[in-house]
Amino acid sequence: MTIEAARRTDLVSEYYFSKKLKEIEKMNKKGLDIINLGIGNPDLPPPIQAVDKAVEFISKDNGHGYQSYRGTIEFRNSISAWYEKYYNVTLDPEHEILPLMGSKEGIFYISMAFLNPGEVALVPDPGYPSYASVTRMIGGEVLNYELKEENSWFPDLNVLEEHDLTNVKIMWVSYPHMPTGAVPTDKLYRELIEFGVRNKILICLDNPYSFILNKNPLSIFSVPESKQVALELNSLSKSHNMAGWRLGMLSGRNDYIEKVLKVTSNIQSGMFLALQKAAIEALNLPVSWYDNLNSVYESRREHAWDILDQLGCSYEKKQAGLFVWAKIPEKEIDSYTYSDRILEKTKVFITPGAIFGEQGKNYLRISICNNIAVLEKARNRIINDL
Repeated sequence: MTIEAARRTDLVSEYYFSKKLKEIEKMNKKGLDIINLGIGNPDLPPPIQAVDKAVEFISKDNGHGYQSYRGTIEFRNSISAWYEKYYNVTLDPEHEILPLMGSKEGIFYISMAFLNPGEVALVPDPGYPSYASVTRMIGGEVLNYELKEENSWFPDLNVLEEHDLTNVKIMWVSYPHMPTGAVPTDKLYRELIEFGVRNKILICLDNPYSFILNKNPLSIFSVPESKQVALELNSLSKSHNMAGWRLGMLSGRNDYIEKVLKVTSNIQSGMFLALQKAAIEALNLPVSWYDNLNSVYESRREHAWDILDQLGCSYEKKQAGLFVWAKIPEKEIDSYTYSDRILEKTKVFITPGAIFGEQGKNYLRISICNNIAVLEKARNRIINDL
């Protein structure tokens, strides 16, 4: 006898990277030594101050119980101060900040809090696959909006408003953009807020890459009146090399935060105190932390450019984030085919842009979460074996 799974599981497939990592693991077991340039998993160490603080509080007897569903006020104060220092944005730590165990879960919580079955989420193409999959799993509808290289990977809001938007509730945006690395402007955020106000759509900014190879971090809350129609997710995963620590945050006006809190408080039971203490240390680091981090990534990015040159790809050098997004040669059929051929011949895995949507079918994405020796090894394999 087999108990059938819920029908919502038929609306999504296993995450591409989950399947690909299993494939790579099998290849490695055969001794093929695959170089994985696909995933943005920071390989550099987190701040030692954060590690030391976590160890200190793990050793205390009184820090192992349940914590507040809203996180400690000390943690929320540090988030507020971080936003003030780097984004020039004021957030009320009492009412406008909600710590999360990673920002990815925030996509689910926001969707649960605001999308009724049958209501629509605007999802970027190309874009992070979880926006669409979560929307479908909770019974919402997905309306993709195209992002194109000729428009700097920004949405064409005039084209969007030609659609019937009466049933649209949420618009997902992510800048610096994943996967293209496009950097936002004040004008873009202002136009997005105006669009949200005109159409009564909640603009949800996913903002984890704003410190990586980007000299001007921006928050959507820099736009006046943005709190009427905006929420913002952020994270320490990329900016502080703490991806596995699951330290994220949601910010927005109080009544929106309270709606999300209704969901989170019924699913999880607060964040481990030692993690909150570590996050406070990380958020209090000086600007030199980001400068040193980006110095490493700048060097790695040059090696990624070299790999892409060997592959005959073209790319824009003014990208932010942990990846380089590049257009494949015209002679290639599509990114899936090209990525698979590179893997087969050179034992180097590079992400096909098609996993992020139809507009990514002619692009590849290389992660710079690998040291220079690994990148050079990958380059040499491509030169010799492709």
